[in-house]
Amino acid sequence: MTTLDDKINEHFAGYVVRKDLVKAVKGNAIVPTYVLEYLLGQYCATDDEASIETGIETVKEILRKHYVHRSEAGLIQSTIKEKGRYKVIDQISVSLNEKTDSYEATFENLGIKRVAVDSGTVKAHPKLLVTGVWCIADVQYEFSEDARTSPWVLETIKPIQIAKVDYEGYKEARTRFSKDEWIDLLMQSIGFTPDTFGRRSKLLQLMRLIPFVERNYNIIELGPKGTGKSHIYSEFSPHGQLISGGEITIPKLFVNNSNGRIGLVGYWDVVAFDEFAGREKTANKALVDIMKNYMANKTFSRGVNPMGAEASFAFVGNTDHNVPYMLKNSNLFEALPPQFHDSAFIDRLHAYLPGWEVDVIRGEMFTRNYGFIVDYLAEILRHLRQEDFSNRPDQHFQISEKISTRDRDAIYKTMSGLLKVIFPAGGESAEDVEELLQLAMESRKRVKDQLFRIDATYPEVDFHYVGSDGEKRRIQTVEEQEFPQFYHRRQAAVEGPSATAPDTDDVDVIERSVPGTPSPATPQQKPQLEEGHVVYAENRKGLSFDKLFGPYTDGASRIIVTDPYVRKPYQIRTMMEFVEMVVCRKQPEDQVAIHLVTCPNDGEIQKQRDLLDSISEACTGTGVDFTWAFDTSGTAHARDVVTDTGWKIVLDRGLDIFQAPMRREGFNLGDRLQEHRMAKGFYVTYVRQ
Repeated sequence: MTTLDDKINEHFAGYVVRKDLVKAVKGNAIVPTYVLEYLLGQYCATDDEASIETGIETVKEILRKHYVHRSEAGLIQSTIKEKGRYKVIDQISVSLNEKTDSYEATFENLGIKRVAVDSGTVKAHPKLLVTGVWCIADVQYEFSEDARTSPWVLETIKPIQIAKVDYEGYKEARTRFSKDEWIDLLMQSIGFTPDTFGRRSKLLQLMRLIPFVERNYNIIELGPKGTGKSHIYSEFSPHGQLISGGEITIPKLFVNNSNGRIGLVGYWDVVAFDEFAGREKTANKALVDIMKNYMANKTFSRGVNPMGAEASFAFVGNTDHNVPYMLKNSNLFEALPPQFHDSAFIDRLHAYLPGWEVDVIRGEMFTRNYGFIVDYLAEILRHLRQEDFSNRPDQHFQISEKISTRDRDAIYKTMSGLLKVIFPAGGESAEDVEELLQLAMESRKRVKDQLFRIDATYPEVDFHYVGSDGEKRRIQTVEEQEFPQFYHRRQAAVEGPSATAPDTDDVDVIERSVPGTPSPATPQQKPQLEEGHVVYAENRKGLSFDKLFGPYTDGASRIIVTDPYVRKPYQIRTMMEFVEMVVCRKQPEDQVAIHLVTCPNDGEIQKQRDLLDSISEACTGTGVDFTWAFDTSGTAHARDVVTDTGWKIVLDRGLDIFQAPMRREGFNLGDRLQEHRMAKGFYVTYVRQ
């Protein structure tokens, strides 16, 4: 139990559950998380260990008796026959038998069809007509001599979802948490340990919730395999439906003209398309056209009357190549099927979530702490769809008037979704809004910049906003900062004969335009060092001490590092990496003295001393002399690197600029090579003294 867990149980008693309990009860049941947490919420929504243990056994017993395993379907059918009536947990769908003018249910795992259902049940639960719904149902067996009559009867049915939530109580309880505490609570509710994620990575995870709180919101996430792209849509909410991108028809998704019945978009809050990417895949052109119209206008028609719906679309898929390859040779939408690699379709996407910034999911990332019962949170998110927070940013910032209406609407919808998730009761500061506004604008800019590469008719757009101080603040994507030599290239240039390599002169101009970046040099020349201030976005890769500091420390015989937070083992390891950088760059015959000024780590000072001394010992015979000292005055706050060659490098985070690699066992390139680590958000200022 953490302090946050105590706070969660205090203000949301009965609506939270320890997230590791799902694994404890799941066994070999192939059932969504929200079904298990629904049951856990009935018996384990407490922090009392004895009650939890009893509750776990109760839930296990319910699953053992009533959850239908396909392999045991015959046994359950026999039980129903012998007892006459039995309660089961299964995925149920209903269809109309026009020959008998009656409704019939199909039990997915139990393997029975033509189960009689009364009209009242269908009217109360219309989703049953569209797709399978997990339910707790009472099934009867009544044999009849008439072969046309099915012996199976559905007596009662209860979809597995919470009946009612107190939204006002939810908003009031939210005010008891700080912004960071609330974000961590949401991360634990999703099932992740917050400490294994950086701030930006947390917000990217929460962006996956926006389709649940915003009507008609269209988001795409493309990235490497194994990053949990589809988890939210398949396991998190009973109001979302995950389907394979290649297994959907127009009648199933929109409307069946033969009977006028509306499809998935009319019954679900979110329709997610899994495995959406794949250049070898094909899609129905008519389906793509209807989707484009629906995504733009919230309506659809198949030659009859226009119809409207509120379902949001989420498209998730795997990329075949890394980001620099895509930027150099094609665009960030290259993995889409040809029919969807269409500028009109892409322009209707409100946000592009960069899946390559999301780490591969591993066991140590899952939490053992408390979070909302996902069904409870799903109902809250559904209620929030009625709200509109899109104009809140206007109180603090003005988005560029040059941004088109479609771009502006996309930014506002993303902002509204983020504010609903993190600040449902309001109370956000200008600083909070700015952080989310930058992410919302970046997510739309990623779409628009790729359209600019794909279709020459799309104009280049200057994405910026103006603060209350009148300052213009330009938005850049992380990959734009990381790969400027490839990012701003038209598709025609990519596909032309010069696509094999960027123009050297253009690259030089781009690199020289960044203050503080050493200008390129020939092997016979030293790089020309420049003063300047550079801001680096969170989650950016490709950075290293060698690139940031190497040219500025070359030739120095004394380097002083002032950083009050070289305290914990991982921070001391970072100091060692700085020393390694100097050892590798200096000439063998040169002597360099590196002196660190830091502050003691209260409670673990001796361990800190031992680790710092070990750096000194490791430098023996290298030509580098490492010394260190505590700033005992307690007033040290500067974080900079000063050389005796006249350079001062100011760092807002000190040397602690990298996120920790999350793998505890095995290997990770980020452990060995700094360029493969994600950075924290930070700035560097280069000053010539």
